[in-house]
Order: sequence, then C-alpha cells, then structure tokens
Amino acid sequence: MTTRADPALTGEDLRAFMRTWPTGIAVVTSTAGTNPVGCTVNSFTSVSLHPPLLMISLAQRSSTLAVIRQRESFAVNVLGFAHRQLATRFATSGDDRFAGVPWSERLGVPLLDDATAAAVCEVKQVVEAADHVLVIGSPCWCGHRDEGDPLVFFDSGHHRLA
Repeated sequence: MTTRADPALTGEDLRAFMRTWPTGIAVVTSTAGTNPVGCTVNSFTSVSLHPPLLMISLAQRSSTLAVIRQRESFAVNVLGFAHRQLATRFATSGDDRFAGVPWSERLGVPLLDDATAAAVCEVKQVVEAADHVLVIGSPCWCGHRDEGDPLVFFDSGHHRLA
C-alpha cells in the first residue's frame, strides 16, 4: 500500500488532529547564568530504558532551547492538575515566568517545588526536525510524589483524569 501526502494538508489540519490526542503537561527548565528559564511542553516521552533516555520537543525559536543548547542540561517538571496555572504561566511569553514561583536547584538546574515529578537530564543528542528540535537527554536524577491528579492536555484545554 502506498500513501501519498495530501498537498492540501495544513498545519491547522495537523493541529486539529492532535487535539484528539491527550498528553501530559510539563515545564522544561534550565539556567542562563544564574537566571532560571523555562517553558511549557506537552511533547515529552521516554525513548529508552537501557540506557535511560527521554526526549522533549521545543520550537526552533524557543529561548529555553537556546539556553539548553548552551548549558547542555535541563529538567522536566511534570505538573499535576492542581498546578495548571503553572502550565499557562510558562506557556506565556514575556514576564519573568519564575517570579513568585517556588523553586529549588538540583545539579545546577531549577526544579519547580510544586511539580508532581521531575528529572534532571544531561543533553545527549539534538535532532533538528523542521520548525522544532528534539532534545534527547540522559536523566541524572529523578524524583516523584505519590499525590495529586495528573494534568492532561486535550482539545486545547487542561483536564484531570476522571
């Protein structure tokens, strides 16, 4: 069977399709000098267990990506439903996203104190993919809490599991 791309398929068509796929939400963080940086992602997955690897996807124009490339380390902070305001805050450009947000540092990378789970990673590979970049990281530290409902992104909104 041969499948050919529909030349009329647009980015908006793909966006509409992806709205049907529920994902978790995380905030990716790193450090520019002494300043914490971060952004919201829902493109995050494990890649391998042997060796342990995970992957995030960031827009080419992401200022957080630029810092991760320079620093060669980052953290993934998994958010719970109770912290959905952090997902919105870190998805919005402009103001200092960390202002008033409790955080601490582990292995030189900022972690959100309210995260449900977090992993600090060393960059192992960077793959350019059109207008995004896939960053594959090797976790150096992982931690999680056994509390709270996960935050799920579905149909362009925040939800909790029923």
